Amino acid sequence: MLTVISPAKTLDFDTPPTTRRTTQPQFLERSAQLVEDARALSPDDIRALMGVSENIAELNHSRFMNWGTPFTLDNAKQAVLAFKGDVYTGLDADTLSAEQLRFAQKHLCILSGLYGLLRPLDLMQPYRLEMGLKFANRGGDNLYQFWGDEITGALQQQLKKSGTPVLVNLASNEYFKAVKPKQLDAELITPVFKDLKGGKYKVISFFAKKARGQMARFIIERELNEPEALKKFRVDGYRYNREESSAREWVFTRDAAPGA
Repeated sequence: MLTVISPAKTLDFDTPPTTRRTTQPQFLERSAQLVEDARALSPDDIRALMGVSENIAELNHSRFMNWGTPFTLDNAKQAVLAFKGDVYTGLDADTLSAEQLRFAQKHLCILSGLYGLLRPLDLMQPYRLEMGLKFANRGGDNLYQFWGDEITGALQQQLKKSGTPVLVNLASNEYFKAVKPKQLDAELITPVFKDLKGGKYKVISFFAKKARGQMARFIIERELNEPEALKKFRVDGYRYNREESSAREWVFTRDAAPGA
């Protein structure tokens, strides 16, 4: 069973990593092509493309200009430890043991606009390049065209290594659009997290993102490789809701957030 999650805009390259173990991203040569295309953008171009402040645009222009291989622990960091944000708050990768990180390396992947597909211990340098940006590049008008079938092919390889042909989609719609499920020899399951609001169960983005990270951790901690075990997920008040669920979309609901 393989789980996919999204990356995060927030990064932490200041905190020392909790492990010295590293691997290299599969698509570094392709990433270098994207970086070369991005270097043609001025800070003002980046600001317009990404809809960010002048300071953030300058920061990311600098990141593209300084990006370079080879990746080592002196100039890069393991992806699962570098990303922060709501999903990664739920995942809390800094507290995973060495054994849990070994399991995650085989059963968890991070979708990425720049790197395509990252395993947890793959080194990465800081960047910001969301998958959904209309960033014209040598591969097309956007990053979906650039990556084509490559991410899907890499996921198929990881699925074979995972032992069970099941893909658990804990990524956002923006990132999962880079995957072509019909080309995968796998069962697809998409957990959805909903909170009671106004008498109806609704997806509330902040809570849903954190819950996706918590489920990823739940899988890692228990070394799950059979999807039925996901229905036992009970964290922060969420419970599997049979009535709300379908064959491929498993809904987890809660009536009140902790502290509410």
